Amino acid sequence: MVTIYDIAAKAGVSAMTVSRVINNTGKISDKTRAKVRRVMDELNYVPNHMARSLVLQQSNVLFLLITDITNPFYTTLARGAEDAAKKHGFRLLFGNSDESVDKEKDYIDTILATRADGVLVAPAGDLSLPHLETLRKHQVPFVLLDREVPGMDSDVVLGDSKENARKLVEHLTSHGHRRIALINGSPQISSARLRLEGYREALKLNDVLFDEKYVLETAFEPRSDLSEIERWFDRMDSLPTAIVAGNNVLAVEVIRTLHARGIQVPEEMSLVCFDDLGPFSEIDPFLTVIAQQAYQFGYLGTQMLIDRIQERGSADQPWKKVVLPADMIIRRSVATLDEK
Repeated sequence: MVTIYDIAAKAGVSAMTVSRVINNTGKISDKTRAKVRRVMDELNYVPNHMARSLVLQQSNVLFLLITDITNPFYTTLARGAEDAAKKHGFRLLFGNSDESVDKEKDYIDTILATRADGVLVAPAGDLSLPHLETLRKHQVPFVLLDREVPGMDSDVVLGDSKENARKLVEHLTSHGHRRIALINGSPQISSARLRLEGYREALKLNDVLFDEKYVLETAFEPRSDLSEIERWFDRMDSLPTAIVAGNNVLAVEVIRTLHARGIQVPEEMSLVCFDDLGPFSEIDPFLTVIAQQAYQFGYLGTQMLIDRIQERGSADQPWKKVVLPADMIIRRSVATLDEK
């Protein structure tokens, strides 16, 4: 392994000068700096960031732990986090929990082993509490994204799940729909609970009776087997005229299930959902959605995390909670019924 002493010997400078070039510190002439960097390239030198982090007690590494990278919402969120990290001189590592608290725990152990300076977390659910307590016990700053965890006060960036669910239902009722179903995430996830609350509240405000058979609580993650959604439809005495999907992944699976049954959207079933479909929405702008600011979730969350890292050791600072507004994008996935 090439060391700074090898570089110093070949460049004819001191090891301290090489260290200053690597860390971009101290007063060094441009000529000397260029010579040292040229030797570093010739010797294929890779800085030992782990050793440096042990000395400085800072690794300049952040970790992003999300639940589903295949979801365009999280893909865009990750890009925002990466851009903000790079702007402030941090590297960003990434993990995908697949909504699994067991997999999430494995990543928390990895985060501690790699000495990351801070963590951005979209928790798998309420059972993530012990994992967050572990981070706090080891004094690793973290910011929650998209979801809160009861019993854990922290910095957090959220959308307004309850209000936006209400907007989706009211959009459907304004087009004459009375039999409105909801396919949603697990009640162990804060955003899913709030979406159910908003759905029920909007039904009540529009004099529509709540019917339990029209609600399916499942996983937000994608699946190849659609039998659960098939069985949900089979349990209904009469199909709804419209469905609210708790996220874009569920919306796509509902469309797949409906197409398999020969049911057309929106001619025979209207559909709306949380979060857009990324580049697919540009190819076929079809689905009416609540478009959350996914990029800003990642970007602002990373800025908040870096602020918290820089405040470490100073007087206690109050936790910050940012609730980002969302836009409803009305397209052609909702039919207007004759009878309102």
